[in-house]
Amino acid sequence: MKRGGVILYPTDTVWGIGCDATNEEAVAKVYKIKKRDDSKALICLVDSDGRLQRYVRDVPDVAWNLMEYATKPTTVIFDRAVNLAPNLIAEDGSIAMRITKEAFSKELCYRFQKPIVSTSANISGQPAAANYCDIAEELLHAVDYVCFSRRQEHKPHTPSSIIKLKNDGGIKIIR
Repeated sequence: MKRGGVILYPTDTVWGIGCDATNEEAVAKVYKIKKRDDSKALICLVDSDGRLQRYVRDVPDVAWNLMEYATKPTTVIFDRAVNLAPNLIAEDGSIAMRITKEAFSKELCYRFQKPIVSTSANISGQPAAANYCDIAEELLHAVDYVCFSRRQEHKPHTPSSIIKLKNDGGIKIIR
């Protein structure tokens, strides 16, 4: 990822396609692999509160409570993204980020020291890959590296909840 590579990896939800969220060329590769319109935003994972604050100008107070008390992985769409690849930031200046608590993805984010794109491992419009065995052969060959962790797992996994927070206090449940 440090050289712009794209990976397949298990997350706190479904398997994901990931790359350096600060690298515009790597983000473009992810859109191409997914055959996804780049006007549709992608989610990023971080390992900690501190890392989140490096990429969101103002984190509303309600966001901290929401993330702390959520009972399932919750992605929050924040206004005023900074220090990320421009093609990752939505037209309105927002970014979808989640602080991962799952051991593998948390350690990956910690070691990488930057946000990692975390979009579901599927071609746009197809079902997300809950487990490694669900990943389309086309994707396995399109990425630069496939992580070994949790390849044998066969458990039900679902995408995260997504909530949009506005700095004016507004909240919208997306998923």
